Amino acid sequence: MMKSSVGSRFTSFLFVIPYLIAFSVFLLFPILYGVYLSLHNFELLSAEHDFVGLANYIEIITPGTYANSVFFRGLWATFQFVIYSVPLLIFTGLGMAMLVNALPRKIRGLFRTIYFMPYALSASVMAVIWLMMFDTNAGFLNSLLQKSGILGIPWLTATPWAWIALIITTLWWTIGFNMIIFINALNEVPEDYYEAASIDGANQWRKFIHITLPTIKPVMLFVMITSTIASFNVYAQPFLLTRGGPGDSTKVLLMNVLDQAFARKQIGSASAMAIMMALLIIIISLVQMKLTMAKKGEK
Repeated sequence: MMKSSVGSRFTSFLFVIPYLIAFSVFLLFPILYGVYLSLHNFELLSAEHDFVGLANYIEIITPGTYANSVFFRGLWATFQFVIYSVPLLIFTGLGMAMLVNALPRKIRGLFRTIYFMPYALSASVMAVIWLMMFDTNAGFLNSLLQKSGILGIPWLTATPWAWIALIITTLWWTIGFNMIIFINALNEVPEDYYEAASIDGANQWRKFIHITLPTIKPVMLFVMITSTIASFNVYAQPFLLTRGGPGDSTKVLLMNVLDQAFARKQIGSASAMAIMMALLIIIISLVQMKLTMAKKGEK
């Protein structure tokens, strides 16, 4: 029995090894190496990489420095994107899931596929599609407006239109993922609850508020956290569509981190920015979880 137990454990360990290797190579090592870089004056074209301790971090939080200006300007643009996009990603995804679930079973799978397809596209393909839509001079949307006698809108070259274009693009590109998550959650709600509520005379709105939302609350928390993390890591949309413009209004933090690393060759400072950004995302995610669980406890 003992030999069998040891053999079983060894077999289980063999199955875990590929994941451990992938985790170490693609996640753990880059994180540790990023922390190492952030503690050094690591210039890309210099052979000497002096240890500077927390100097890179202190420079970022010191008002008046270039790193401070770049970091907080990019952070503000990122915060705006998160505030604009996350509520829409949650509630639009939930709304689409409910609409798809209300369709006849025969066509439900077709619409799931149609709505999820944009999520499978690469960033470059997404950008090409929406550049053709939002182009000021020859874009599809402005062509429609001009035919209707309305002046074209500077979608990608003026605010707030640039933000509106980025949010629309993000919703179209990524909403399918949240929709699928919500569809699975809605399918797990027991039908008995709805039948009992119908007997008691509850309308659809009361069923949604008192049955659907409380039941799928853990899934909503998951979607909220993953959407927040994804929105903080936004890069492709502003880089490919607006190039951070007009001015630096849509130049998000990741764009500034990459500029600091490869345009200014300051790898150490850029790594410190990335580490601070990661810590901020962790803190915000923990606060979201805490607030959500606290509200659940109150109820």
